[in-house]
Amino acid sequence: MSEAPIRVMVVDDHPMWRDAVERDLQEAGFDVVGVAADGRQALARFPAARPQVVVLDLQIPAPDGVEVTAEVLAHDPSARVLVLSASGEQADVLAAVKAGATGYLVKSASRAELLDAVRRVAAGDTVFTPGLAGLVLGEFRRMADGPADDGEQLTERETEVLKMVAKGMSYKQIAERLVISHRTVQNHVQNTLRKLQMHNRVELTRYAIERGLDDDD
Repeated sequence: MSEAPIRVMVVDDHPMWRDAVERDLQEAGFDVVGVAADGRQALARFPAARPQVVVLDLQIPAPDGVEVTAEVLAHDPSARVLVLSASGEQADVLAAVKAGATGYLVKSASRAELLDAVRRVAAGDTVFTPGLAGLVLGEFRRMADGPADDGEQLTERETEVLKMVAKGMSYKQIAERLVISHRTVQNHVQNTLRKLQMHNRVELTRYAIERGLDDDD
């Protein structure tokens, strides 16, 4: 018995771009359960559409993408938001991740990158355009090297795993690189979350980006 296709909602105020993304997703076997041209439409259609992943532009008519992200996740915490934005500005990335976005791609991403990102986000991974992953990586380094003000220190292996998470690697890729099991990778991430008193990988990434960007050093 084959798995049900991933349910996706596309939110963008540019009709041609929205249609192109919808078409690419459908051709790749995703189930596009809803589209919207602005924040109001997105929030109105989200409850009935019940998408697993919302592919969302940040710069949409009010409420904007950051507000939509927060509202969507308040309504359904199991949903995932993948931002697809023309902006790669740090402030925009920070705002999106603080609101709960699981991934952030710039619109220069290829079709293959977008499809891969939707699959990975649906599976629980965090995904960032490669240049943006450095924001997370910087904070993980500080977390490993800095004073123990966040409780227990991270082990060398936990730090190694988290650096790979920050670079956008999936659990499967990390397991293959380190020649350990997928379950072991999950355990390292869970231990880190416990030490930081956080509840999921998205929250950890959000924390890392926020602290990395707010640091004036």
